[in-house]
Amino acid sequence: MKISQPLHDESEFVALLKSRDKKGIEKLYDNYSDSIFGVIFKIVQKEDVAEDLLQETFVKVWKKIESYDSSKGRLFTWMLNIARNGAIDYTRSKHYNKALKVQSIDNAVYNESDARSEIKTDSIGVKELVNSLDPKFKLLIDKFYFEGYTQQEVSDELNIPLGTVKTRIRQAIIELRKVFEQK
Repeated sequence: MKISQPLHDESEFVALLKSRDKKGIEKLYDNYSDSIFGVIFKIVQKEDVAEDLLQETFVKVWKKIESYDSSKGRLFTWMLNIARNGAIDYTRSKHYNKALKVQSIDNAVYNESDARSEIKTDSIGVKELVNSLDPKFKLLIDKFYFEGYTQQEVSDELNIPLGTVKTRIRQAIIELRKVFEQK
């Protein structure tokens, strides 16, 4: 009986997905679902919606893997953008806005399921990594990735030129990568 080794190299995931091997999507889900769920949940603030959007993200990855270009970035970053865009699209939908208007007081009260969801994002250490950044970078990362703002919205809210926002987000990602590699 052969014991399969865990995949650590994204190119292995990509090869499995492009060959339509279902093991590839299963292993991809096992490796990245918690992280992606955390980002989605930060944006939509509802566990059931975040779970649905997580599933939609992996379906899109499966269907659109041919459009992934490793020269433009990592597979995880590509998937994170799919998830983030899906969550932002959901928050801009009529359904979401209508649900916000009729939200009952019971849903506004802190409950255990919210605490469990928060632990998922904290347990992967993302908050700790972001908190270690220079405050000017941390603020932008929080707004852009965790609160679902667009670069233009961040620029408008913080009264920073759009080019500066883009540059600082890029610098923040580089800094996060350095911090992550040290851990």
